[in-house]
Amino acid sequence: MSRRSPHTTAAGVSTGRPQVPPLLPDRPQEHPLRPDSSRRTPPTRHRALTALAALLLPLGVLVGLAPPATGAAAAEATATYTKTSDWGSGFEGKWTVKNTGSAPLTSWTVEWDFPSGTTVGSFWDATVTGSGGHYTAKNVGWNGTLAPGATASFGFNGSGSGEPTGCTLNGAACDGSGTPEEPEEPEEPEEPDNPDEPDAPGDHVKLGYFTNWGVYGRNYHVKDLVTSGTAEKITHINYAFGNVTGGKCTVGDSYADYEKAYTADQSVDGQADTWDQPLRGSFNQLLELKEKYPHIKVLWSFGGWTWSGGFGEAVKNPAAFAKSCHDLVEDPRWAGVFDGIDLDWEYPNACGLTCDTSGPEAFESMMRAMRAEFGDDLVTAAITADGSAGGKIDATDYAGASQYTDWYNVMTYDFFGAFAAQGPTAPHSPLTSYDGIPQDGFNSDAAVKKLRAQGVPAQKMLLGIGFYGRGWTGVTQSEPGGTATGAAPGTYEAGIEDYKVLKESCPVTGTVAGTAYAHCGNNWWSYDTPDTIGGKMDYAREQGLGGAFFWELSGDTANGELISAIDAGLS
Repeated sequence: MSRRSPHTTAAGVSTGRPQVPPLLPDRPQEHPLRPDSSRRTPPTRHRALTALAALLLPLGVLVGLAPPATGAAAAEATATYTKTSDWGSGFEGKWTVKNTGSAPLTSWTVEWDFPSGTTVGSFWDATVTGSGGHYTAKNVGWNGTLAPGATASFGFNGSGSGEPTGCTLNGAACDGSGTPEEPEEPEEPEEPDNPDEPDAPGDHVKLGYFTNWGVYGRNYHVKDLVTSGTAEKITHINYAFGNVTGGKCTVGDSYADYEKAYTADQSVDGQADTWDQPLRGSFNQLLELKEKYPHIKVLWSFGGWTWSGGFGEAVKNPAAFAKSCHDLVEDPRWAGVFDGIDLDWEYPNACGLTCDTSGPEAFESMMRAMRAEFGDDLVTAAITADGSAGGKIDATDYAGASQYTDWYNVMTYDFFGAFAAQGPTAPHSPLTSYDGIPQDGFNSDAAVKKLRAQGVPAQKMLLGIGFYGRGWTGVTQSEPGGTATGAAPGTYEAGIEDYKVLKESCPVTGTVAGTAYAHCGNNWWSYDTPDTIGGKMDYAREQGLGGAFFWELSGDTANGELISAIDAGLS
């Protein structure tokens, strides 16, 4: 039997969630850190919306320039371009601006041209605009001022094979000569280095959570991403969870993370782990996955529902906390596994399993420290979707913190559920409001609009999708709004069930507010389907969001129906 603890939804309504199970190979039941055990899942900063693994040698194109004078002295600077990854159908590019003068550089603007057929997709750490192959990138607030010798970088994902030409930095040539470069003739497209390598999926972020406790009762392992076809369709994985305790980031489950031995048939590379192997467990399997699918980036997610109580203590010394996290994420024992960090604090300056009183500035202080410590690596966070007046979004300066993050995973699910045992029945992940919704502001569109109004850029938001449903029993009414007697039975936790089970056990009977519901017998469930996910992806594109994420990988079918819908909708 699992021990249960209070749980709150996106709005803070109390529900039930299991505690952290003992760290043993035969671990029972679910882990407590997310809605099925807290279906809340978060995310960083690396390449704002679809970071890809660096697999080619950087192709440097030096460019720089003399920026405007500061006082009596003129600041000089250069801008250097590097192609950090190339997977044939697309690439990841990076510009680095360096102050080579003796005076501070207070702002920078980099402009360049791409030949026809080469375009910029998602970007991060700069504001990028383009027209007719000409692109302009301006610094964001936190990386505009550079002391002598200091650098700042920004990146983007693109398609095509052309190299930049005509680069200027603050109006002068990027190589520091003061004379803008002449555009070069476009080069012939090059063949990718490895034509047999799987294609990377588009420009949007498509991120899934992998839970370390899933290797126990759920029997879900990294290799399942390969056999289901999921690995070809995602761009990022958030590995959940590491703990936050004693003011530091700590390991959540050493056995699942890096000790469990895999047999040949369980391993991504088809080779059995040996007893004296330096690294085993899911960490080693993720390394094997990244070798096979180099476009995938992996972040280590810390916190979650049960382990968010440690953030309040940790942010009393943000720099020390960030250093502890960086030291753990970059531990030489698992070098190469992680590309950044994701923080899942539920919830700063508000109530979750416990109530936090750190103040509205604490979250920004934490993210600023993380960015300073992690540099160009990804820094992301999972955040509340409570768009109600005076709700959790209003409790924290998410806009201020967004300048230090690559993106936010906006947890647009768990708005309603059988934590309200008598109902009314309502979809747990409505895209929009509808007549009769139990609470204003509890829908995805309200959350996105409130965050945008606060000042969070749309491209730094990922729309959350649940690969599970929430349900009630004792329900006689098919449409939403019915009464109930409690939580419907679930495989791992009452009131929660995976999509792969629900599609067979309780098929959809209707849709509302951009999601689906099902009434079977006296049970009532709400969940997303490939069709409703398609509509949500249309919404994400229309709103200019950075992509989508989902909680969590094991809830999908063996052939990846839901991730296929996300991939198709964002491609």
